[in-house]
Amino acid sequence: MIYADHAATTKISETAKLAMLSAMEKDWYNPSSLYTPGQQASGTLMDARVRIARCLGCLPKEIYFTSGGSEADNQAILSAAAIGKRQGKMHIISTAFEHHAVLHTLKKLEKEGFEITLLDVGEKGIVSPAQVEKAIRPDTALVTVMYANNEIGTIQPISEIGAVCRQNGVLFHTDAVQAAGHLPINVEEDQVDMLSLSAHKFNGPKGIGVLYAKTGVFLTNLIEGGGQERGKRAGTENLPAIVGMAAALEEALAFQNERLVYVTQLRNQLIEGLKNIPDAILNGDEKSRLPGNVNFCFKGTEAEGLLLLLDNKGICASSGSACTSGFLDPSHVLLAIGRDPQTARGSLRLTLDYENTPEEVETIIEAVTDTVRILRGCYCLLYTSDAADE
Repeated sequence: MIYADHAATTKISETAKLAMLSAMEKDWYNPSSLYTPGQQASGTLMDARVRIARCLGCLPKEIYFTSGGSEADNQAILSAAAIGKRQGKMHIISTAFEHHAVLHTLKKLEKEGFEITLLDVGEKGIVSPAQVEKAIRPDTALVTVMYANNEIGTIQPISEIGAVCRQNGVLFHTDAVQAAGHLPINVEEDQVDMLSLSAHKFNGPKGIGVLYAKTGVFLTNLIEGGGQERGKRAGTENLPAIVGMAAALEEALAFQNERLVYVTQLRNQLIEGLKNIPDAILNGDEKSRLPGNVNFCFKGTEAEGLLLLLDNKGICASSGSACTSGFLDPSHVLLAIGRDPQTARGSLRLTLDYENTPEEVETIIEAVTDTVRILRGCYCLLYTSDAADE
């Protein structure tokens, strides 16, 4: 089997696994308890918070643990909306190809009276700081732009957008779920007010994530109950997962530079190989994209057939976001960059990481080439048969 769907999830690292086992065995007590073992668990929790803050370039008190990226996105956007509403600001800026955790939350706010501006990302899938600046109004409460797109991998000019927002006094949130652990991130240098990440995208455990919120940003509670996370996220902390996330993020940053170079080489090898398939269209900017992300449309095919035949050949891939993989509608991301619905239905996303090899990439190229040929042959036969029946 060749796993080429690392944008969907990643295998938990041995480092993270060992850290979690240690926490399960030694720190299984409730961190809110006053007795000594509970306070030791609280110390372990604080240590993980400090380590993650160090990775992001912020203060430990600015780190809030969540169940993952979707929850963090929701809390960030709803908090900014609540702040804006109190100030009479009911306008939010985002892009047309955000993750549904962002878009669906914005749709909910639209029903509550907020005005939403979704910026065009163009054929390359990149929004410009000038677009953001032009869209900002006196009543703009928030700008939310993802760090890197989850389907086509394009990297956004976050620090430049952050500078525009800071100059205009507008809160700035970025969904960094696909970027964290894979690209250098520093929230102070990027001038980000809120940032979301999810551990299972960088070889950590599932079900745990982070919301970074800059000091002074008042968060709205999504979950009421106890006083955990400084009163902003009720519920006993999942300490083993938090410790595993901290270990995974530190490990990812320790090897980030060499992995970035290696995985980028694999990505370029795969892009060059798939370009040789007739009527193959690369989605998104070829260079300004995540190191492991490759996304093509193959005219005359459909994603379901591509994925089933590749699975039969032992290759795990996807057609887009894992959160919408059960739907056959064309990707909103591909429609946002100008692909027509029929072309968008023939999309294939292959996402690599440091455990993949050049030999595996060659196998993928051969398998995709063969699969596209088979599907196009079937399509031609069906088309010919239908024409004859007429």
